[in-house]
Amino acid sequence: MMNEATITNPVSKRANVGIWIIQVLGAAAFILSGVMKTMMPIADLAAMMPWAGEFSVEFVRFIGVVDLAGGFGLLLPSLTRIAPRLTVIAAACCVLLQILAIGFHASRGELSVLPTNAVYITLALIVLWGRGRKAPITPRS
Repeated sequence: MMNEATITNPVSKRANVGIWIIQVLGAAAFILSGVMKTMMPIADLAAMMPWAGEFSVEFVRFIGVVDLAGGFGLLLPSLTRIAPRLTVIAAACCVLLQILAIGFHASRGELSVLPTNAVYITLALIVLWGRGRKAPITPRS
């Protein structure tokens, strides 16, 4: 009789390491963005991101908190192995966030920002696929 271990395909160490690298890079990108939007004075932030000076401080800070949650969500559940499925959910939410950000920036004619959004969405999609299908993290027992 075959057990579950013989039925599933083992994940290569290289693939798993690659996904971890993408998780760390994605988390760092979202966390850095979140820290900037939550901590920087709005005038300084608006010099880098003009939209930040055109919306309420509360909105800008809220988007920063969303970025922070996404960044920590990409990494911490897998790292701690406490509810690692939350990493997949966070990655899906990060993809949705970036789709909305692309629409927002495109509608404002801020096309120079779109490559950054493309990088963020690519990182989140790789984590979504990697931890959802290719190399899921098993929960701590």
